[in-house]
Amino acid sequence: MKLLVMAAALTLVAGAAQAQTSAQKAESPSNNDASKLGGYAPSAPLFSTGTTPPPGTQVVFVPSTQTPTQAFPPPAPKESYPICKRGQFDGCRQRGG
Repeated sequence: MKLLVMAAALTLVAGAAQAQTSAQKAESPSNNDASKLGGYAPSAPLFSTGTTPPPGTQVVFVPSTQTPTQAFPPPAPKESYPICKRGQFDGCRQRGG
């Protein structure tokens, strides 16, 4: 009985160690480069690194002059939209529509 419990504990520990090493190998790439980002990401970072205002400085926030449609333009329509498959929700149309 003790042998069975020890084998189960050893399997559990080995599985956790294997999961940690595989998670470290599959790290996501760095997304700090603005050219790699897509969608609604800004083309340049808002602030450069290390530009925290000194204490006591008055920080003024100015609203944007752009409308939301100008700031985040919708994507261009496709030529055609195929019918959605099971579990698919983007880039397709529902049956009967």
